[in-house]
Formats: sequence, C-alpha cells, structure tokens
Amino acid sequence: MLAALLGPALAGFRRFPIPIVVGEILGGIILGPAVLNKINPLDPSVALLGNVGLAMLLFVVGTHLPLRDPNIHKAFRRGAIGTLLAFAAAIPLALIVEHLTHFGHPQMLVLLFACSSTTVVMPIILERKLSGKTVLFTTTWVALADAATIVALPLALNPGHLWQSLVGSVVVAAVACGSFFLLRAFSRSEIGDGYRRMSKARDWALDLRMSIVLVLGLSALAIYFGVSILVAGFAAGAAVMFLDPPGRYTNQLVGVAEGYVVPPFFVILGARLNIGTLVGSVQNIELMLLLVAAAVLTHLVVARLIRLPMASGLTAAAQMGLPAALVSLGLTNHTMEPGQGAAIMAAAMIMVISCSIGAALLARRAAAETALPGTGTPGASH
Repeated sequence: MLAALLGPALAGFRRFPIPIVVGEILGGIILGPAVLNKINPLDPSVALLGNVGLAMLLFVVGTHLPLRDPNIHKAFRRGAIGTLLAFAAAIPLALIVEHLTHFGHPQMLVLLFACSSTTVVMPIILERKLSGKTVLFTTTWVALADAATIVALPLALNPGHLWQSLVGSVVVAAVACGSFFLLRAFSRSEIGDGYRRMSKARDWALDLRMSIVLVLGLSALAIYFGVSILVAGFAAGAAVMFLDPPGRYTNQLVGVAEGYVVPPFFVILGARLNIGTLVGSVQNIELMLLLVAAAVLTHLVVARLIRLPMASGLTAAAQMGLPAALVSLGLTNHTMEPGQGAAIMAAAMIMVISCSIGAALLARRAAAETALPGTGTPGASH
C-alpha cells in the first residue's frame, strides 16, 4: 500500500501528470525482485491479493459501462467493426515483426497488436471525467477488443483448451445473468426494500456487500473453469450496473476498490517485471520498440477507418491485462523467454503513456466542442 502511494504522488504533478497506474507499477518494480526484492509476486498470498484487485478493477469498469446510453447501438456496431479491422491489420504486421525479431509466436503478436485494455483506459477516462459520443465510441471499441483478445488468448497459447474456456465463459455469463434477476427481485420485494432502508439508516453498506459476494463468487467460478478473472469481474459489474444501485453505492465502491484492493494489483504486476533481462539485450529492446510501433500504428489506422480521431487510436492502443496474462502463462509454460516477457510488459507500460496522451487530446477536443457557439460555454463540464 505504501508503494501504491507513488501513483497519486506522480499523478499530482501539475505540469507533467503521470497516469496513476504508472506510479503504482513503478512502485512494484522497485520493491520487486528486479530491485529491492521485497515482494515475491509468486507467493500465494500476494497472488491472491493481486487476483482480488484485478477482479475488483474489472468490476468497477463494468459498473461504469454506458449500456443505457441512447447511442450505445451505434457505438457497439462501430466498435465491432474496429475490432475486426484491428485483427485484420495486425496479421501482416505480426508476420513482419516475427521475421525481424524471430519471436517465435506470431499468433501472440496478432493479439498484442489488436488488443486494447479496459483496465487501463477506463480508469484514465474516469479520472479525467470524459464523456460524449467520441469517448463512448472509443471505450466501446476498447471493451470489445479487450473481450475478443481475452477469448482468443487460450487459442493462441493452448488450442486444446479452447472449448473449456468458451464453456466456462458462457457459464460465468449465465450465472451473472441469473444473479442479476435474483438481486433485482430481492431489491423490489417488500423485505428487500426494508433491509435497504435499514442499511441506509445504520450504515450497513448492504448493496456493496452483496456486490462483493457476486464478484468474488464469479471469480472463483471462473478460476474453476479455467477462465480469466477479467470475464468474471466485467460480468459482475455489468449486472450490478443494470440494478441501478443507490447514489451512496458509488462512493462506497470507490473507497473499497480504489482505496484498497485495486492499487496492490498494479504494484504486484510491477513486481513481476524483470527489467534486467530487458536492458541487457539489444534484441529484446528491439522487440519492445517494434511492439510499441506496430500496436500504435494498428490502432491509429483503425481509428481513421472507423471515423474516430487520432486521439481515440492513441487511447485504444493501451495494453495491460492481456500482455500480463500472456507473459504470466508464457513463462509458466516455458513457451516464452524472460527477456521477451520483460519486453512485452515494457511495451505495455509505454502504451499506458500513449493512452494518457490520447485521453488528454480527447479532453482538449471535448473542451473545444463545448466552446463552439450553440454547444455550450467555454469551461463547461464535459
């Protein structure tokens, strides 16, 4: 938790604000095996804390999905087209990078170039309080690309377990839907209404307690079926969002998630990075630079094709969840060298900065739109 405070410390710079997740990951690098060796990311207790943080992060993201926005159908269609175009553009780039670096896994490169990360994009979007059609279309594209690459990950690493992963995802989604109907029936009943009124009067945080039971239960189910926790957290968040929880719920959730369980996830993720294996190899540095260039180029091209600004492409180029899962599984299965894993994670870190630049440009674009005659007054809320 002390290392995680480096995130707000760096994000507080007025002239050069750094995304809060970058500071948290940097704190993990310092305390991890690469520097001070005070955190062992493979320790079961540490791994558990990281998994809970990841699940809660995706849960928060799911609760902020604009699924009730009147433009969501247009955003979904454009995001789906963008995801397909990203995969199409990633294939030739993956073959080129594979030829230049001899990485050995072109299917992994396709996923890395086409993917986006809701775990990075949404916190930055929420931190800057961005809204509007452009932001809606961008975040929908990011969410669909993230979901598609997470589903495709088992095929890239172990095709033999593809059906198990698909079945597990369907089971998690079905349980999330069933939980939604049960919780809605409870909240609309006389008994549920009475308990919620008592919760408000006596500070029980009943809605938050039930939500945490849901997200942890779905995460346990996902682990049992070999599905990513990303799916469980996201599904739980979407289910709770449709329940329309009371206003105090948001403050309670931010306190628990952002104040406690989410920051350790990024610290532990940083502790997994072995910077020494990256710095000591020119080949791995070349791989890192090519990964960044190819991923950013893919998203910039797709952004123009689906009529979104370049800022949306920079924002959507953010990566974190999939590279972390890819490196973790690749190192565990011995299908990836430690230096290659460090190059992938270093590239993901650079892409976080790219996302921050894109979000800043989107904020500037929104400010310019509100300053136009008939669209609002300068300085109005986004």
